[in-house]
Order: sequence, then C-alpha cells, then structure tokens
Amino acid sequence: MSPRTPWGTYHQIADALRSRITAGAPAPGEALPSEAALGQEFNVSRTTVRRALAELESERLIKALPGTGRVVCTPQERHNATGDGPPPAQYRRIAAALREQITSGELAPGAALPSEAALVRQYEVSRGTARQALSELEGTGLVVAVHGKGRFVKGDETSER
Repeated sequence: MSPRTPWGTYHQIADALRSRITAGAPAPGEALPSEAALGQEFNVSRTTVRRALAELESERLIKALPGTGRVVCTPQERHNATGDGPPPAQYRRIAAALREQITSGELAPGAALPSEAALVRQYEVSRGTARQALSELEGTGLVVAVHGKGRFVKGDETSER
C-alpha cells in the first residue's frame, strides 16, 4: 500500500503548474504533460494530479480536449464575456444552454437530450463534465434518466419509455 499524500498537496502542484503557465511554458494552445508524467514528476497519485488539474481548469488556465489531453488556454479563453468575476464552471454553462433549450420549447417534453458523447464533442469537454451537466438537470427535475435509453426532458411521455 502506498503512503498517503499529505492533505493539500494538490494545491502545491496546482501552484507549481500555475507558475509555469504564467511564465509561458507551456504556451497557450500547448499541451501539458500527461497525468501519469505529472504524477511521476511530483511523486503523487494520478488522483492528486487530477485534483490539481481540476483547480487549474476551474480557473480557466487549462482546458481538456478529448483525444489531446489538457492544453493551456489562450488569454481570450481565460476571461468570460463581461470580463468580471470568475467564469462559470463548464458543466454549468452546458446545463444552462440545455435548460434554455428546454424552457424555450426547443427540446419538448419527452425529447431526448444529447448523449454524453455528443456533449463532449460539441463543447470540447471531458465526459465527466458532460455527465455533471446532465446530472445537474436531473437534480432540478427538468430531466429524467431512463436506464439503457438515455436522458429525456421530463413530461408525460417519459414515464412510458
């Protein structure tokens, strides 16, 4: 059994990576080393590395690109449209877009929501981020998951699936 990583180590790793990014290495658009490589470098588990990377993703310093890994965001990607306050988490942005489609009627009661894989491609996010967005909508009661079939806008039709 491996020794436990001290509490908060991921903050230290995030700080080290943040310093590198702000120094320009890697540059915007360039990929970070893999989770495994970072785990070896910092002598920690991939879970600890993931927590550090999640911190940097929430600050919009990096983003996950399916098939590529995590890359450094451009200055434009780092700031939201208004330029004030932190940007919303990516899953919240996706959930808000889907919520708007539901409330506007674009996605009618009983309509199937895009799959996790479709959301990954459309928004260029990780599968976990897509899943979190869909789960948030389930939690609000707008969406129902039907085992083996997908997620649907809540309505009378969904109970018959």
